[in-house]
Amino acid sequence: MNFEQDHQLCLDKLLWATRQLDVNVSDQDIAKIAEIIVQTMTGPWRYFHTPDHIFEVGGSANAIEVLAALFHDLVYVQVDQTVNFNLTFYIVPFIREVKEHLYIRAADDLPQDPLFTMVLQVFGFSPGQQLSPFSGQNEFLSALVCAKVLEPFFSQALILKIIACIETTIPFRPNRDGLTPAEHLYERLKAANAEYNLEIPDAELIQAVQQAVRMANRDVGSFANPSSARFLDNTWSLLPETNHNLKNPSSYTVNEYRVALQKMEGFMNFLKPDLVFQQFANEPPDAAYQNLLERAERNIEIARLYIGSKLFTMAVLEALSRRFGRNIPLSTIMGELNPLGLQIEKLEDFLPDVPNHHPARNNLEREVLDLLEKGRYSSSSYDIKNSPLTTLMVKVMGFDRIRELLGQAKDFFKDELSGETFLAACDQTIVEIITTSMSKLFDSRKTALMQATAS
Repeated sequence: MNFEQDHQLCLDKLLWATRQLDVNVSDQDIAKIAEIIVQTMTGPWRYFHTPDHIFEVGGSANAIEVLAALFHDLVYVQVDQTVNFNLTFYIVPFIREVKEHLYIRAADDLPQDPLFTMVLQVFGFSPGQQLSPFSGQNEFLSALVCAKVLEPFFSQALILKIIACIETTIPFRPNRDGLTPAEHLYERLKAANAEYNLEIPDAELIQAVQQAVRMANRDVGSFANPSSARFLDNTWSLLPETNHNLKNPSSYTVNEYRVALQKMEGFMNFLKPDLVFQQFANEPPDAAYQNLLERAERNIEIARLYIGSKLFTMAVLEALSRRFGRNIPLSTIMGELNPLGLQIEKLEDFLPDVPNHHPARNNLEREVLDLLEKGRYSSSSYDIKNSPLTTLMVKVMGFDRIRELLGQAKDFFKDELSGETFLAACDQTIVEIITTSMSKLFDSRKTALMQATAS
């Protein structure tokens, strides 16, 4: 969709939600709110966290969830590298920046603002606190913008329920003090309800947390996608958001692409399924929740092996590229992406067909090899969907040997092992195949370059 289509759909959702909640907002004000949301969500670095994402996360059945989803990713400092200028009006009175870190202002520097204090309480944050991108910074600031934007039109009780949904999208949090994140939120909502005399019945507070959990689970819903190819598509959409050099496929280096993969591989190895999805008061029901956990576990296992195998491939390419430079574009090694269908040769064109010496031993290996050979669901703007070189490596070496050598690859990344020492530890058949194929690719470029001279 383009900006106008996104704006219209956002406008439609705002109109529907405000009517469902019987909130009176003029068409002019609704249009301004839609513009703030869509302009922010269509920033130059947004690949995954886009208008499509917030429309999907909100669903279409519950007005509170629809509204919360529209606002929940407005601030994403790691992606945008800043806070969108249009949002600073709502944030600056409460937040200050010190040496590239954001802090909640000290108590004596904060304005008297009950709504801001309520947002603080819902998140369990305090005046003077440093905000962390990995512990709710973006969600807190998005909730603050949401609260201040809606303040002229919405009651405190409705805003409390909306920002509760946004708080619950802080991802991948373990239990603390014997309570789940959702249970902690419920306790804070009860305290805020009492402090601000909102008189929300307890059943409604429980329902508010259930709404929040339902929306938050949709936010990470790709982890439970029955198609691992689609799950990996979403993962590949996330990579350029925090690795901005990937935006230009012709210029990002072997090292830059490897670093992007390495960060994602580290994240997948940290992640546990029970950190992905949440449950509160039978939302979702036990059987559905267990299904989410099982699908997430499966997709995470697939991602670990898939990304780890690709990371090993990049280690070999990076070690070889060190023979003639430190900042070699990946397109120099692999060949350029070719969206126009031109006759441009690539490294994969020179790879030999090899038999599979290591047939898959289980469904996991079978599925990952299929993903490597046939590809993720779709190509991305910066990468092809299949992995011919990694496929060849798996067929020649097997997954076990790749897993074994990945530790040495990481020593190479840390410069604790030289590139040549790492290559010497690898299967020499693989090293020879790649060097020969690269040499043929370079020869073909030389031939193309010399054509004009020869004629």
